[in-house]
Order: sequence, then structure tokens, then C-alpha cells
Amino acid sequence: MVVTGRLAALAAGAGLVVIFAVPSWVGVVAATGLLAVLAGVDAALAGRGIGLELSRPPLTTVRTGRTAEVELTVLNSGDRVLRGLLWDDWPDSAGATHHTHRLTLPPNTKTRCTTRLRPEYRGDRVAGPVTVRLFGPLGLAGWQSRREVPARVRALPPFRSERVLAAKVKQLQQLEGRTVTNTRGQGSEFDSFREYVAGDDVRAIDWRATARATDVLVRTWRPERNRHVLMLLDTGRTAAARIGDGTRLDITIEAALLLGGLAAAAGDTADLLAYDRAVRADVRGVTGKSLQPKLMHALSGVVPTLVDTDTPGLVRAALRRARRRSLVVWFTSLDAALVEENLTPVLPVLTQRHRLLLVSPTDPDLAAAVTSRTDLYTAAAAETLRTERALIQESLRRKGIGVITAAPTQLPEALADEYLELKRSGAI
Repeated sequence: MVVTGRLAALAAGAGLVVIFAVPSWVGVVAATGLLAVLAGVDAALAGRGIGLELSRPPLTTVRTGRTAEVELTVLNSGDRVLRGLLWDDWPDSAGATHHTHRLTLPPNTKTRCTTRLRPEYRGDRVAGPVTVRLFGPLGLAGWQSRREVPARVRALPPFRSERVLAAKVKQLQQLEGRTVTNTRGQGSEFDSFREYVAGDDVRAIDWRATARATDVLVRTWRPERNRHVLMLLDTGRTAAARIGDGTRLDITIEAALLLGGLAAAAGDTADLLAYDRAVRADVRGVTGKSLQPKLMHALSGVVPTLVDTDTPGLVRAALRRARRRSLVVWFTSLDAALVEENLTPVLPVLTQRHRLLLVSPTDPDLAAAVTSRTDLYTAAAAETLRTERALIQESLRRKGIGVITAAPTQLPEALADEYLELKRSGAI
């Protein structure tokens, strides 16, 4: 049983009456007995919530940094009015607000209690128990119980590059000949006929189709579809490095989502593998509009692990997923020592069968340190590190491996531009 502040206030008032009106043990016993009877009767009338039923959706999704509303349905299937308070308990990382609700439910009625959640980082948060405190009509005493109502909120990656994706899809449509004519060549396929307009290459005229029609028709070409793109995310200890406002993994997830959305719009198949010493996320065989949500859900709970990545194991897993020639996009660190020790031994296995792109964000703090004049030793060390990275990147390019490095905010767009260039040139 629980009591309220109203009972405490009533007890204080009764004490004053006893002190000034009946200053004796008889008065104390009488006042105490009266308060006990009132509290007992009020608690009995409150009931124990036997007819109270709680339900809510088992899963709610929201983008990281945005607000979601979780509705808890409260049904009174009993035969008495239920009055009280309800607390919807969530972990602190869920950013719950407005999670305390006042209840007044007549018999056979229901209400919905809405709790707002605003998680600031990716991943699942599991709801705690719902605490219900029911009071009697006098509001003096009641009963408290806890109910388990399973639910979770999944914070998806924020994907701030949505506008960039829309712009790149428009470029892709132009590339495919939907708004302009594309040029026939390796890596392209016949799309459709359209009427000849001034400025078109006369070599694109299809004379057989023109003979059957009333207008001069030209062929349009588009990049080949149904290509395979495999994205590899290194989730080892290097992915935990802080770069800008997030980790290396956060930045690469943003770029992977943009590339996946663009590949889906191009009609290609985009698979994803997140790996360190075990598979952390695996998306395969998904195309079209369902790819983007699938990638978001798969990557929502991926976090860096503080171990060295098993690069031979990652390559073996990649080869099992890429049976035909594919574009392999590997998101990893391009520090000179790591490349020489971990990547160089395994890269030939990938390059002899696939086209390989290595993608890594650059650190803005490193660029700032190079130009700093307040600490010359730090500036010299930063310049040395930048030179080493430039040399290793040039070495990789000479081996036919594509390398994309850019600032965290520019990396997704730089990767998308490289993908469009590969489509335009027929390289994939």
C-alpha cells in the first residue's frame, strides 16, 4: 500500500486539532484511528488494478536525433473507476520525456498515454517496467504495481545525406538517357527509341525502326544494370577513432547508406558486410526501395569493437558473397602502417577478381595541425603523417586500386561521384 501527500497533510491537520482541542492520549488514539480507517477504506476502494490491461507496439523506429512517440494503450476492463498515476520507464539513453501520466478511467474504457523519445545514438533501447499507482476516491492511499510491457525503440542512423541522394539520383537519370541521350559504349545497354532532335549524333539513328515509324528514331543507351556492389565495413578498433563529431564508423555508415541508395536507384544489387573478427551486419540480395531501410536496420546496432580486424577473414567472407565480378567498396583506415601490415597481403586476392575502392575519411584536426604555427613540433609530426598517407595512397592507385579520401562531411558525396563516374565510363 502507498500513501499520498494528502494523507500527510490530513495527519498534520489532525495533529493540530489534538494539540489545541483534545491534548490527551485519547485524542491521539482517536485521530490515528480515524486516519487509519480513512486510508484503509480509500485503499480498498482503489482496487489493485486487476482489470487493468496495458499494451503497446513491440518495436518503434526513429532516426538518431529525431523524436518518436510511443503510445501505451491502457484499458480498464473492470467494474470500478481507476484513478492514479502511470510511469512509463525507459533508459536514460532513450531521451524519454512526458513519461508520467495521470489516469482517470471509468469501467470498460481505454486511453492512450504517449511518451516522447529522442535517442542521440544508434542502437536498440529496451523499455523498463510500467509502474502503476492507483488511489481511492479520497486520494489518501492506494496500491502500486509494476507491469512488464515488452517494447523497444530502435535508433537508426541519422542519414543526413538524403538531399545529396536525391541530387545524385537526378544525375543518374540523366546518365541513363531518361532526360538526355547517352553514348553507346562498353558497359552500356540499349534502353529505348526516341524521336531525333537537332544535335543528335546521326550514327545513333536506327533506320529499320525509322522505316516502320513516321518519324526519325534514334537509339538511347544507358549504363548496364544488375551490377553487383559489395560494401565492406571494418568495425575493428580503428573504426572507434574520433573524427570530427563522430567516430570513423559513423562517417562510413553515412557514406555506405548513400552509396546503397544510389546503387538501388541504378538497378544494381548492393550487399553489405560489417566485420572485425566476426560478422556484425550482413545484408544480401536486397534491391530497390527496400534496400535503404534494410541497411539502416542492419547498421543501427553496429558499434566498433576494440580488437584488430581479421583482414584475411574479412576477405574470405567477401569472396563468398561476391561470386561474380563486383565493385568492392572497403571502408577502412588508410594509415600507412595499417595498410602495409594488414591490407597489402590480402589486396591482390580481391583485385584479381573485382574492382576495388578503398574509402577513408580524413581528420580535420590533422589538416588544422599542419597549418598551425603555435606548436611547430605538432605541425611537423602532422605533416609527416600526411605525407606518409599520401605516399601509400599513390602506391595503391598505381596498383589499380581506387582510393577515396575526404573530410567527414564530404566523404559520402565524393563516394557517390566516384560511383557515377564508374557507371558513366562503363567500368561497372
